[in-house]
Amino acid sequence: MSILELPEIETLRRDLERETATRKVKSAEALVLKSLPGIKQKKDFGEHLVGAKVVNAERRGLHLLVHLDNEYTMVIRLGENGRLERVATREKHADDIVAVITFTQGGDLRMADKKGSSSLRVVHADDLADALPSAEETGLDLLEQPLSWVDFGRMVKARKTPLKLLLTDPEVFVGIGDIYSNEILFDAGLRHDRVSAELSTQEIRRLYRSVVGIMHDAIKYRGTSLEDRPFVDLTGTPGEFADHLAVYGKAGKLSPRSREPIQKTSFKHQVVFYCNTQV
Repeated sequence: MSILELPEIETLRRDLERETATRKVKSAEALVLKSLPGIKQKKDFGEHLVGAKVVNAERRGLHLLVHLDNEYTMVIRLGENGRLERVATREKHADDIVAVITFTQGGDLRMADKKGSSSLRVVHADDLADALPSAEETGLDLLEQPLSWVDFGRMVKARKTPLKLLLTDPEVFVGIGDIYSNEILFDAGLRHDRVSAELSTQEIRRLYRSVVGIMHDAIKYRGTSLEDRPFVDLTGTPGEFADHLAVYGKAGKLSPRSREPIQKTSFKHQVVFYCNTQV
């Protein structure tokens, strides 16, 4: 199973901003310490949460930051099967809930982590940088750091990397994984094994438009929810971009471009869906 990609995390950030900003924390309960690094005893979880008010929600790469008015921040990283939910306090806990934050008004924010691959930590502003990946480990966030197609082209041409690997490298781009890399390459009409340095100017422009367009469309439809990688927003509603996928998960079905069967293969241990119009 793949982890959530940028459109899903950005959807959750917007939900958190809308649903928790200005809310005051009434109580905080730790249920599973494995997903709460830095907390040695369950009773310590609420030390810097209770009584604090949420200022805003931010995204740094694939990390969600919920800033509080006491100089502390909740840093959330969702792994496989990780989930955030906003529910009424009276609602029964699901079996995979690891932490519950109850507000004085508006119910709970809960984190689920069935596989223990997610984390929620509460850190002071002075320690925030240490809780996040360094700049050297983080790729370009096209949502937060828009750039021209010319600058994009320089970056792409400077590497000699197959396009599938380039798009999914977290040190190159933030939050483009299996789903969106396949859709981007189909939309751009480019094969997964094309080497980035060998693209023509026209192909670079197509790739740029596809990267920006696919990621923004996926955010507009609030992410992608699939059987093998489910995603729901803060209120439990599945992302709707699955209805707009052209090739991902559609092996054997007719390509919307060529009307011939979509192909599936493995490339450098990554799954690839493509059609014969990609060159």
